[in-house]
Amino acid sequence: MTRESLGIDLGGTKIEGIRMGADGKVLHRHRVPTEQEGGYEHILGRIAQLVSELETAGEGLPLGIGTPGSLSARDGLLKNSNTQCLNGQPIHEDLQKRLGRRIHLENDANCFALAEARLGAGRDAAVAFGVILGTGVGGGIILSGRIWSGPQHIAGEWGHHKIIADGPLCYCGGRGCVESLLSGPALAEAYRTATGKISDAEGILASLRDGDSAAREIFLTWIGHFGVAMANVINILDPDAVVLGGGLSNIDEIYQLAPAAIAANLFNDELRTPILRHHLGDSAGVLGAALLAKSTDNG
Repeated sequence: MTRESLGIDLGGTKIEGIRMGADGKVLHRHRVPTEQEGGYEHILGRIAQLVSELETAGEGLPLGIGTPGSLSARDGLLKNSNTQCLNGQPIHEDLQKRLGRRIHLENDANCFALAEARLGAGRDAAVAFGVILGTGVGGGIILSGRIWSGPQHIAGEWGHHKIIADGPLCYCGGRGCVESLLSGPALAEAYRTATGKISDAEGILASLRDGDSAAREIFLTWIGHFGVAMANVINILDPDAVVLGGGLSNIDEIYQLAPAAIAANLFNDELRTPILRHHLGDSAGVLGAALLAKSTDNG
């Protein structure tokens, strides 16, 4: 039987770790603040601290880490992370040296997608597309229960295809990226620009439900952008299921309004792809990292 494994989910504000049993059950869970203001080396130290709290010295359990961004196939350095102090760093190599073991490092959205495809909302899907809608926008493709990251490690990165040529500037340097239009901060900025008021996504939705016409207009525009962006993905991938995760995925109105917005932009006469709410909550990413370590371990 496959032995226990460790999973780490490296987020911008917190790092979560679990110890997963041979049967797939979570045996231990621990979180520490990322403290990214401390810089790259400090974050490595936080990860090492978390690993030491999840296993006894010398165990060397299989370890999977989900991180924003991905490793460059050209030089092995991290790229495309919105935790920007990680970009251009040999994080995979450095962590393997620091922890003295082989590490399986994967994009955090891919880890989310893997967990939901194996254990959550997408369990019956041969092809699943997992979506992160939160501080950033990411995605992951699961084919027959395995991550497909592509030869350039960018498969599923729908957050950085462009849908408005002269749209908002994105941290990646492009304009009109899906992330610059659909992330939580993007929704808040659209509301501030339209009303002069500062509010987060939760506050905007509360205003919408109270009958605020400006909030409704901003949110319907957001739904329209979501429909275009998701239709583009479905036109190319035609997945059996799309599973939404991240903070914005808990908005009930998405599931009520988005299917029609997607169908209006789809190259088909109907939308058959189910748009599903996640089953695993905030734990999906760390579960996926542990599953990754378990499935790829040769020990």
